[in-house]
This record gives sequence, C-alpha cells and structure tokens, in this order.
Amino acid sequence: MSGIVVAVRESVAGERRVALTPEIAKKLRGAAVQVVLEQGAGDAAFFPDASFADVTLVASAAEALSRADVLLKVQPPSLEEIAQLREGSIVIGYLQPHASAERVKALRDRKITSFSMELLPRTTRAQAMDVLSSQAGMAGYKAVLIAAEVSGKFFPMLTTAAGTIRPSKVLIVGAGVAGLQAIATARRLGAQVEGFDVRPETREQIESLGAKFLDLGVSAAGSGGYARELTAEERAEQQRKLAEHLKGVDVIVTTAAVPGRPAPKIISTAMVEGMKPGSVIVDLAAETGGNCELTKAGETVLTTNGVSVVGPTHLASMGCIHASEMYARNLFNFLSLSIKEGNIQLDWNDDLIANTCLTHGGEIKHAATKQQIEGGAV
Repeated sequence: MSGIVVAVRESVAGERRVALTPEIAKKLRGAAVQVVLEQGAGDAAFFPDASFADVTLVASAAEALSRADVLLKVQPPSLEEIAQLREGSIVIGYLQPHASAERVKALRDRKITSFSMELLPRTTRAQAMDVLSSQAGMAGYKAVLIAAEVSGKFFPMLTTAAGTIRPSKVLIVGAGVAGLQAIATARRLGAQVEGFDVRPETREQIESLGAKFLDLGVSAAGSGGYARELTAEERAEQQRKLAEHLKGVDVIVTTAAVPGRPAPKIISTAMVEGMKPGSVIVDLAAETGGNCELTKAGETVLTTNGVSVVGPTHLASMGCIHASEMYARNLFNFLSLSIKEGNIQLDWNDDLIANTCLTHGGEIKHAATKQQIEGGAV
C-alpha cells in the first residue's frame, strides 16, 4: 500500500487534541511518507497550518479522508467519516470498541483495517506507543489542579502571622499512570497525600513518590497490570473501611478503571454523606460512569452536606499541546512498525500489530469484541 497519512480536525465537542503534530509530520516526510492535513486540524491544540512544513493542506475533511491510506485519529471516527474512507484503508487511534457496536460494524463492512490503541499489549516494547499511559498522565495532573481550584483550602502547610495553616489531606484512589501523576502533583503542591489501590504491588510505587499507602486489607490484583473486579464480599469490606477513613479527608481524586467495562463504583452516596463540608471529589472516571455514585459527567454536584463532586471530561484535552505531542509520538511509533521505503506494509507476525487490530478484511479481529457483537465461539 502506498503511504498517504491523513489527519483531520476532531469533531467531538470539547476535544482539542490533534493526532498529528508538526514534529511527527516532519518525521513522516523524512520516511518518504506523504502527509495530507485538513486545514485548521491543529488549531484547537495551537498548531496552526503554517507550523506544518511540506504537507498537503486540503479544505475539507471529506477531501482528506478520500485520499487517506492511513487516517490518524484521537476520538473514534464517526459513521460519516468511515463512509468517506476508501475500502482497505487504515485507521489508527482510540476506537473505543466496547462503546459502539454500530461503529465497529461500519469499520468491518467498509473493509477498513482499524487499530484500536487501547488494545495494545502492555509490554516493554510497546511502551513508546502506549496512548493510555501518555494521556492518563495529563489527566492525573489536571485533576489535582482542578481539585486545588475547587477546594476552599490551601494544599500546603503555611506558617503565617495569622497562625499555622495545616496541609490538606488528599487521597488518590487508583495507582495507575493517572493516579501516580496525581500523587506526584498533589505532593508538589504541598498536600499530605495518601494513595489507595486494591493491587498490593502498587505500595512501593506510591511510597516512592512520598505518599502514604492506604491499606484496607483487600487485594484485587489482576492480569496485565490492571485490577480485577472485586467480589461482593470484598467490595463490602473495602467500602466499610474506606467510609470511615474518608471522614478525615479533604480531597479525593479517583482514577480507578477496568478495561472495557464501566468504571467501578468505589465512593458511595453514604460515604459522601459522611465527609466534611467543603470536601472535594474529582472523578477522573466520569466519562465511563464514574467511581462515585454522585458523579455527573461534565458537571460539579454540590451535595446537601457541602461536598463538591466534580466530573470533568476531556481532561487530557485541557493540556492539549503536550497531550497532542505525546499522542502523535505514540501513533508514529506504532505506524513506524509498518513503514517500508515510504509504503505501508503490515507485518501480521508482529504481535503488536496483530493484537491491536480491531477489524481487517471485512472481519472483526479482536476476539472479545467479535464475541460481543457477532456472538458465537471466541
């Protein structure tokens, strides 16, 4: 396949990132790959057209899509965008296969070769391509800044002429990339920080950042570095101990996620009712249902007992410049596996390519998604 790589303006409301930056466009041109960009595609992320050297600018997304051998995306392509792609073309990006069966079917029926970067194996070789990690870092950072803004307290301890101000007590729930960045950010702001995760192996990582590990005596170590879902008994024990602890916490940032499933509910309404007036909860999982029962995506809920529950969306987009730079590098590193003398040649013996593939040749290749949409044996 010839090598024409395309990026278009993201159409999802609130999305400011772009999948192709001037840095990566230059690298693609250096690899003899042609680059086509919709005019204004990078404007929301502060990458104006003039910053892209030696690329072909086109007036509309439709024109760009019709020329694409490879389409780079942040948000999943719309059904309209999929229909405008040529059969046999390639799409790389966040494709959220569990969110829309209709979109997966459209990719399948259009014979699009699609790579859903969420499916990338979590191996050492794949780290430079890991979009989940790069974007989660920005989300964790921004979440703590939001918490500091909403809170009616200082984060650090201060000694003033009016007396000593005690530091805020901040609890970060979940010690993945977002949680660890949140811990590091809260520590930089001077808060007294605790980290909680149901995977006991995260204790060392949490403590290495200067935070205290909150041990509730429940382990949910799972496969691939993720947590498994807790049993009903484990969840009840966890919630009982956590509820008591939250009575003394000023700020909670929740980051817990289970891949391909709605976010686990960790903070119950009863727990929130037991918290101090003026406390703040920032729920990074708002877009997938929330870790707190009171979370509403895109809103801040003020409870009757004075607790602010913030459900931010598009957190990574809030840091659109650096988030776009990291994301574009991730996609380039993945695409580079298939660039040969300016052409795109997919090596299906490469486990990163094979395991990240969602659809190819009119078939759904990802087994769990195929089972969900088409049924039958996996």
